Amino acid sequence: MQLSNLEHLPNYQITERLDVVYGSTVRSKHVGKDLFAGIKNLVGGELTAYTELLEESRQEAVARMVVKAEALGADAVVGMRFSTSSIAQGAAELFVYGTAVKAVRLPNLSAQNQAPHVASDQPLQDQQTQRFNPFG
Repeated sequence: MQLSNLEHLPNYQITERLDVVYGSTVRSKHVGKDLFAGIKNLVGGELTAYTELLEESRQEAVARMVVKAEALGADAVVGMRFSTSSIAQGAAELFVYGTAVKAVRLPNLSAQNQAPHVASDQPLQDQQTQRFNPFG
């Protein structure tokens, strides 16, 4: 499953937009880790317990989103974004969403037309391939 925060996938053509997909998780702070974080806050530095909690939350939310995209038959999710919100004191939701799409890989035309490591005399703007249109 390809994931992109862009509205398109480089080197792919989006052939079909399926639906918006999302994943979320609600997590609370661990009391013991919260006390340690309060002490750490006095002296400064990274709150590694919270960093780990957020990383686990991101991974879980993304995995849930991917399951929904796969159920739709998607090849990719584009326009992926993260959001957080406070649910209750000491608990927060991490939410990820994007658009599930079908996509096909484009042929690598530049590799077929040019020998490797050979500089071209064409101006850069002439060397660029046609701009990618994610909607067809």
